[in-house]
Amino acid sequence: MTKRYALGIFEDEDVLLHAIENIRAAGVKIYDVFSPYPVHGIDDALGIERSRLPIAAFFYGLCGLSFALWMQIYMMGFDWPMIVGGKPHIGLPAFIPVAFELTVLFTAHGMMITFFLISKLWPRWRVPVMDVRSTDDKFVMAIELKEGTDLAQLTQLLRSNGASEVNEKEMTKE
Repeated sequence: MTKRYALGIFEDEDVLLHAIENIRAAGVKIYDVFSPYPVHGIDDALGIERSRLPIAAFFYGLCGLSFALWMQIYMMGFDWPMIVGGKPHIGLPAFIPVAFELTVLFTAHGMMITFFLISKLWPRWRVPVMDVRSTDDKFVMAIELKEGTDLAQLTQLLRSNGASEVNEKEMTKE
């Protein structure tokens, strides 16, 4: 499947942010924006909703805490009960360090796996790059060209909003 994109190349992040607002106001749907570093306010300008990853992190942490408490209560209370240092078999204050560590471990691994799955960053996956200059010093705005899109009018719109150049690129999704 081949898709065509118009790539607007921008030199400055402030010009890019104003261009995003103006182009969206003109009714053009922006596919994505690529930048060499994070740009403050770009999510709001593109209309991207807030991530639900913190909700997933809370549940991963809850799973880690539950597992840690269950594991320690089972081991110290039922499987091999021992009195260490005068503590009872099920001494919850003594379980806090292990519970904290497993909460952090489950949260970190769960968020990493969730992020990779959502972002489709599979191992050995080759991600096509729209323009290699977006990893160096340029900002690239990609707009998908559908059937009937007037490329000349879109080029004029991008240039009038500060794009230093406008290119057309075909991407093949495997």
